[in-house]
Amino acid sequence: MMETRAFDPAVIWQSLPALLSYLDVTLLVALASIVLGSLLGLVLAWAKLSGIRLLRYAAQAYTYGMRCTPSIVLLFLVFYGLPELARAAFHADINGWHRAIYAIITFLLLFGAYISEVFRAAYAAVPRGQYEAAVSIGLTPWQAFRTVLLPQAALIALPNFGNSSINLLKEGALAYTIGLIDLIGKGNLIIAQNYGAYGIEIYLACLLIYWGLVNLVEKGFALLEAQLGKGRTAAVAVTKPVRKRRWLAWCSTFHS
Repeated sequence: MMETRAFDPAVIWQSLPALLSYLDVTLLVALASIVLGSLLGLVLAWAKLSGIRLLRYAAQAYTYGMRCTPSIVLLFLVFYGLPELARAAFHADINGWHRAIYAIITFLLLFGAYISEVFRAAYAAVPRGQYEAAVSIGLTPWQAFRTVLLPQAALIALPNFGNSSINLLKEGALAYTIGLIDLIGKGNLIIAQNYGAYGIEIYLACLLIYWGLVNLVEKGFALLEAQLGKGRTAAVAVTKPVRKRRWLAWCSTFHS
């Protein structure tokens, strides 16, 4: 009969150093997936906004397919299916790849699909007249995009980009299911070494670490959004008194 142990809060704090020693693996998977997934998302967003119908349909079909695929299912398909595909198509053996590579491939495919819609919607939200005005004063199309459209679209996309990044950071915990020793993987090893004991304490320690990470990421994106929005806030602050004076002047015409 298995012996039951009482809940021991001290184990939470004692396990933190061991868990934090594998935090770099968790962050590596998350950051690499976000960077590479953002590049894929930009390509997909461009395809969705393209005038070429085939590109639009292909990008939309890819996004739809990724949205309907659970993360863990795609992770298993990549981990077990990619080596078979490489062997059949290229006679290459990639079974020796680090498991982090399979996790990164999985999450960049998912992140690219989700973030492409964020980029597309942010670009579409910028009034087209601003681009036309920039080109009319002598800017090239690239200069108009880089200096006029891109800063505004980035500010619009930033909140949703931050939320998607946080979701990816949390979904990265699934990587332990393919044997990757990251934060959660190390937690499971500690539980196994204790013959299944202290599971609640170890997972609570993991929860505290993820809670701290998410809060740091949220604060970072909030600071970045405030920094990018300074010019826009200042412009709004200047235009409000001007609009008020115009409104008062317009109303005074009915009393004269």
